[in-house]
Amino acid sequence: MPQIIPLKDLRNTSKITELCHGSQEPVFVTKNGYGDLVVMSMDTYERLISTKRADAAIAQAEKEINEGGKCQVAETALAALRRKHFDNV
Repeated sequence: MPQIIPLKDLRNTSKITELCHGSQEPVFVTKNGYGDLVVMSMDTYERLISTKRADAAIAQAEKEINEGGKCQVAETALAALRRKHFDNV
């Protein structure tokens, strides 16, 4: 369940830090009863960004496939990468 706090609670930085690290989820901050900010730990932010990048890469690959892009069997592609990067060592 999302954590929601009023803006005035941001004064207690220790409590906010504990809340963000403890829940490992974004904490939503309201101002006058309306959503205003989101606060989260660095770990939560990095996990969110990593997931976003992976989702974007998958979406791009699906788009390329749907547009008739070149596809290979995974074993063939991996074998080509091994030859390219490891056979010359």
